[in-house]
Amino acid sequence: MKTLVTIGRGGTGKTSFVALMAKCFIEIGDTPLLLVDADPDQNLGEMVGVDLKEKGKKTVSELLVETFLEEGGTTVGVAPTERIENKIWTHGVYEGDYFDFIALGTKWVEGCYCLPNAALKGALESLTKNYRYVLIDSPAGLEHLNRRITSKVDDIFDVLDPSKKSFAHVERAHRIAKEVKTDFKNFYVVGGFRFPESLEGKAEKSSKHEFLGKIAYDEAVEEYVLAGKSLLELPRDSLAYVSAKKIMEKAGYIKR
Repeated sequence: MKTLVTIGRGGTGKTSFVALMAKCFIEIGDTPLLLVDADPDQNLGEMVGVDLKEKGKKTVSELLVETFLEEGGTTVGVAPTERIENKIWTHGVYEGDYFDFIALGTKWVEGCYCLPNAALKGALESLTKNYRYVLIDSPAGLEHLNRRITSKVDDIFDVLDPSKKSFAHVERAHRIAKEVKTDFKNFYVVGGFRFPESLEGKAEKSSKHEFLGKIAYDEAVEEYVLAGKSLLELPRDSLAYVSAKKIMEKAGYIKR
């Protein structure tokens, strides 16, 4: 089992990149996958064609509200994460043909994601061994790195947009990952769909991390997202998908 985490500032295209990575693995038969939406905006489900509510499933935060607020459960004594773990796998995981899907959801109480993150971390540690890959779509910003949804990662992909703040994000993210002792093997930089080719050289030189390429701008992706269609259904000659394949080839996940 390998864990791949995608990070980046808001609007860089990191969620669509996670969906495209999933499509790459599905197309080559390198499954099963676990897709984890750790972003409160919860866009990953839509991009891979999963509506948890429609499927009769709930987010981790919803299960916490149900267990500890609506049902009067206590957070004293046995660790709350242990009490919720079984519910997550029973009522929070959508099971598909090629991938399973789980979402963190919005804040369960005002101001803090600590308990949802801890609950998700416990669930992931228990059963991720059943999957070939775990793909995690992280929220924008860096706060989630401090909470370490998973403490052991194979590859981190930081998706860039053409801004000074995005370049600064790379170095801060790498530093924080080191400071909180996240065990990762590779830290890669990927250009988002708005990242110009003219900045590719600067991306690798200034960030000091391997630049794998950029996700091509693709009108089809915009059309699919607008229509609420799964990016997994994109044609194989889709510009965005072809560029994602090249990125995954460079990272060593797909043979040329």
